[in-house]
Amino acid sequence: MKKPTTSRKSRTDWRRLDALKDSKIDLSDTPELTPAMFARAVVRRGLKPVVRKKLLTLRIDSDVVEWYRNQGAGYQTRINALLRAYMEERRNG
Repeated sequence: MKKPTTSRKSRTDWRRLDALKDSKIDLSDTPELTPAMFARAVVRRGLKPVVRKKLLTLRIDSDVVEWYRNQGAGYQTRINALLRAYMEERRNG
């Protein structure tokens, strides 16, 4: 069995962080939040996720599927993102 590359034990100094005042936190590299960002925000704490995907059978050329699989985990999500981008471009165009 492969040994994990990371430890589950946190090395964060939580006491130091708890004692840190808000005014001492450097947010200079954090973008400003816009009203548009808040309008698109969704808080889902404690709620079941919205089921938006539909299971279907789709015939795709085997070399295309293998290429995506070789890109690593999440290949179906990437295929979905490309299909969505194409759909949105066609819808808006």
